Amino acid sequence: MTDTPSPDTSAPEKLVAGLVRLLTVEKRAADVWLGHPQKGGVGRVFGGQVLAQGLMAAQGSIPQGKVAHSLHAYFLRGGREGSPIEYRIARDFDGRSFANRRVVAAQENEDGSCTPILNLTASFQTPEDGLEHDDAPMPGVAGPDALKPDIETRRELAEAMGDKLDEAQRAVMLRPRPIEMRTLDQLHWMSREPREPRAHTWFRTVAPLPDDPLLHRAVITYASDYTLLGTSALPHGLSWMRGELVGASLDHAIWFHREARADEWLLYATDAPWSGGGRGFNRGRIFDRQGQLVASVAQEGMMRKRRAKKDA
Repeated sequence: MTDTPSPDTSAPEKLVAGLVRLLTVEKRAADVWLGHPQKGGVGRVFGGQVLAQGLMAAQGSIPQGKVAHSLHAYFLRGGREGSPIEYRIARDFDGRSFANRRVVAAQENEDGSCTPILNLTASFQTPEDGLEHDDAPMPGVAGPDALKPDIETRRELAEAMGDKLDEAQRAVMLRPRPIEMRTLDQLHWMSREPREPRAHTWFRTVAPLPDDPLLHRAVITYASDYTLLGTSALPHGLSWMRGELVGASLDHAIWFHREARADEWLLYATDAPWSGGGRGFNRGRIFDRQGQLVASVAQEGMMRKRRAKKDA
């Protein structure tokens, strides 16, 4: 068994500043924005990054006063870490109360051509008063203060898994993160025991964010891609981390119900009512500490059992 490295968690402000830079897209031309790559990223781009950068690019083309109330996206291909992502905006609709934008995210290839990796549509609304009801009670679960810090849980799991983790997996599990997640349940990579497809995880950034509601909405979008797809794996006792599954997000939708701060604890309650045909369907509800429903999420992903390699 190899020694478990101790991640540098002494600079949470730097981690969060890096997340803010990552989600801040750069305007290159009229309705063309550039998203910069994750520093030190390896392999495939995290889907939440592309969703959040796409939302920020779309928001940049919206007249002041309108805010995003929903987005719907399809993942087409896995993006490459280390390469910037271009976001091109189509202004499909600008009304008095609502506006709509289409976004195509693409990466440039070595030959100069561009490959689309995500299509996203976002809708924006001028805030207004209206009929209200809230029939989504917050699950009665323990608060984040009663749970272990995220890094302690990940370090204990890395030690328990020992040589079953290769160095790359160990580095991913133990690297410092700008968003802390404290789970009340065993996620798919924590246990081989089949269990009901439900999970509850508290999350927030590890340091305060600027007072920009658009940025907080983007960070919530980014975090909404964590833990969600794995919910549909729970009844099967299988995990991507252990190499038992092959999977990828296919689509992702978010509805924003009210303003919330992503640097204050939010509860992400996920469930997966169905899987079949090589796909798993997952839903999520995000609540603030007061029990108010902040956002709703839905995602379908490819989920296939990895085939054993035939002996040569």
